[in-house]
Amino acid sequence: MSTIDDLPPLRDIIREHSLSARKSLGQNFLLDLNLTARIARAAGPLEDCTVIEVGPGPGGLTRALLAMGARRVIAIERDERALAALDYIVKRYPGRIEIVHGDAQHFDPRPLLHGGKAKIVANLPYNIATQLLVDWLSVEPWPPWYDTMVLMFQREVAERITAHEDEEAYGRLAVLANWRAETKILFDISPAAFVPQPKVTSSVVRLIPRAAPEPCDRRMLEQVAAAAFGQRRKMLRQSLKSLSVDPARLAAAADIDATRRAETIPVAGFVAMARELADIRSTK
Repeated sequence: MSTIDDLPPLRDIIREHSLSARKSLGQNFLLDLNLTARIARAAGPLEDCTVIEVGPGPGGLTRALLAMGARRVIAIERDERALAALDYIVKRYPGRIEIVHGDAQHFDPRPLLHGGKAKIVANLPYNIATQLLVDWLSVEPWPPWYDTMVLMFQREVAERITAHEDEEAYGRLAVLANWRAETKILFDISPAAFVPQPKVTSSVVRLIPRAAPEPCDRRMLEQVAAAAFGQRRKMLRQSLKSLSVDPARLAAAADIDATRRAETIPVAGFVAMARELADIRSTK
């Protein structure tokens, strides 16, 4: 039996159901239940919470969430092969877990929350992790339907999420993430903890949505960041020309010099330029 519950070890469940990880689904199974428990604890108290999990696979993190007291877990699993393996957990924790067979990219959990808030806790499939995060950060209206996200990414992606200006990893993703949330890398996980072993280190990231981000149109912010970082080695006076407005006017609205480059501009500067872009386009 495992260290967190009385269910069989994950390796036994995987063997019984021939649940080999598929690269096409971005699967890397985390089998160390001490680590899955650490991820679950990072989400804070779970006793009164509904938790959304994406890609449970054989259920290591799912079990940890329930063992740590989660009132309800909604686990979204695309891989039909994993459903029988997860049935162990459904029987062990009756009434506290709901398995949704589907694609998380096309699944809206809000009807299942009945107006309440949730936490998102997941070892995300690598191949859709960034897009899922962008989708969750783009939720409208804001604040969103979740109050915390604790997510695992490749270390490189985690650095891109949490980066600030003048850091090498700073870019469009960091602007969006840090505009709408407080972000932090909590800890790393070695490739040796996974089956199969990925070639890179993974990191667990916590994102807490800001109740009131600096006001601006998200689409305008994304457009300004995309233009600026699309030619990140060029000055703003050149890179922002793709927006078909005067780059100097956008820079002036943010009280920054148009000769600066994108990686030196803080999130507040991008927000100010996005507001100015919205004003310009609203008068055309």
